[in-house]
Amino acid sequence: MEYGIMYSKVPDLTLCGFTDSDWASSLDDRKSVSASVFTLGSGVITWSSKKQPMTALSSTEAEYVAATSAACQAIWLRRLLAEVNQEQVGATEIFCDNVAAISMSKNPAFHSRTKHIDIRHHFIRDLVAEGKITLEYCSTHEQVADILTKSLSKEKFCYFRSMMGVRKFELREGVEY
Repeated sequence: MEYGIMYSKVPDLTLCGFTDSDWASSLDDRKSVSASVFTLGSGVITWSSKKQPMTALSSTEAEYVAATSAACQAIWLRRLLAEVNQEQVGATEIFCDNVAAISMSKNPAFHSRTKHIDIRHHFIRDLVAEGKITLEYCSTHEQVADILTKSLSKEKFCYFRSMMGVRKFELREGVEY
């Protein structure tokens, strides 16, 4: 109860995302979990962790599906921010720790190695080509979305929690929270 998200004034309100998946993590049906985290300024504003609707045939496919889902969320957030006069200039960066998924998002050609992936998941390619989204690499050690996909050591959990802007508040006597 003593933890919360502390938002502070920052000079630049830039939307930034992180996406990850945990390939075939469900022991019952071998479906993967997609996760995304979006920050704006000093703290997290939205996060999601959800089982994918289909069974991914590779870790790259699971990451690509997760990235496409995060890109859709980013587009919705960009539209919402524009409505409140916080229009985002340039592409929204979404960080991913899978180089192959990033390469697939930047290559508009369909290849035999990706033809099994449902066409709707290739929507991210259009967003990248239009300059609305950019999928960038980040090390797994900096992948904030890991907090929503897998078990972590206490140190890593605390590190990612702080990257999300979650802080411990001092409880004051006589004040209800």
